[in-house]
Amino acid sequence: MYIFQIQIEYYIKLYSLGFIFGTMQKIRNSIDNINSYLLMLTAFFLPLTVFGGNFFAVLIFLLWIIKADFKSDFHRLKNNKLIIAVFLYLLVHVIALLWTADIESGLWTLKKQLKFLFIPIFMLFAKREHVKYYILAFLTSMSLSEIWSYGIFFQLLPLYGGATLSDPIPLMSHITYTPFLAIAIYLLSYYVLFDHSNSKLKKLTYSFFIITMSINMFITGGRAGQIMYFAMLVVLVFQYFPKNIFKAFLISSIIVAVTSSTFYINSEIFSDRVDVAVKELSDYKNHTHSSTGIRISAAINSWDIIKENPLIGVGTGDYRTEFIKFSDKNELSLTTFRNGVMTYNPHNMYILTLVQFGLIGLLALLYMFYTQIKIATHSNEEFVRKIGIALPLLYLLIMLSDSYLMVHMTGLLFIFISSFVYKDYEADKQYRLKAVK
Repeated sequence: MYIFQIQIEYYIKLYSLGFIFGTMQKIRNSIDNINSYLLMLTAFFLPLTVFGGNFFAVLIFLLWIIKADFKSDFHRLKNNKLIIAVFLYLLVHVIALLWTADIESGLWTLKKQLKFLFIPIFMLFAKREHVKYYILAFLTSMSLSEIWSYGIFFQLLPLYGGATLSDPIPLMSHITYTPFLAIAIYLLSYYVLFDHSNSKLKKLTYSFFIITMSINMFITGGRAGQIMYFAMLVVLVFQYFPKNIFKAFLISSIIVAVTSSTFYINSEIFSDRVDVAVKELSDYKNHTHSSTGIRISAAINSWDIIKENPLIGVGTGDYRTEFIKFSDKNELSLTTFRNGVMTYNPHNMYILTLVQFGLIGLLALLYMFYTQIKIATHSNEEFVRKIGIALPLLYLLIMLSDSYLMVHMTGLLFIFISSFVYKDYEADKQYRLKAVK
């Protein structure tokens, strides 16, 4: 009887363990779907609030930890060249802490760049069949932001956040808003020009928002995003006429000339910003406290640092210290520099990288973009070939005017789009099938 009781208890425990294991396995399997939907929410909230984008990104990370299938995840991503490039880029930040004097600043810089670790995590849960919903969520959110901006511009809605009548952007600064708009316009244009599965009604709707977002671009003060917009037009034309470079060059030149002239004539905000930029650029020594003057002065001072530390830079956290030192030596030294303004960032991603990490760091940065372009050019999917080339090209351009990968929102947007554009869905599928067998 006693032996019989022991056997019953044994089978009960065995069944319980099996039930628990089975339940846990179901939960783990469901996390893939849950996180894919959370990616949609991340896309939606990213343009609206820093907290919203961060919240859902962190939630995806926590569910990934709960799933705890790290060995399988490693094998699914180990051959993705973009992931390798990202880790090399982050590794440079870590290694350069070894020769930085300001460890606190170095750790702060590293912390800001750790968001790149979301690329492999997001990539694990991105689903091919959900890509259009990721993009739709982002475009919906940008449409709401645009409507809000118009409401402020026409004084139908009260001022909110940092918005003004001359810069009607309620939820972001113009530094981030106009690049977001440019990316949104490109995605809408892709669906109009290259996605033949869309109905005429959808294409008309997308075209409407292309026009309204383009107008919205030039009633705000974000010059970097406006330059990105014109570059985006050029990229679209060259992608539409891939086999006729001369035709693409001619048409894109006409489009850019007509578009820029139209907005310059009809938008006082845009024309004033252009006139100011030209004036500051032509006589920057007398406008050293201006946006353009500060950037030029910062570049000159930074170049002096680079010349003394060309190969490995000054370290992850020593940009500010070295900048102040050289600023005091330079004739262009400004009180604003010595007081700490602009000393954390020269507003140029390439200059910042060269100062911190030298030529090695710059190569690591460029290799990440090179990898994206290489993946895109070898892809069999139209979506990847188009967006996968446009994204790095546009970011390579605007990084001349600011350290956009350091800026949280534009950096996270870059990470988010990269996670589902450069994922090797076919290789991931084959690995999963092999693992099941």
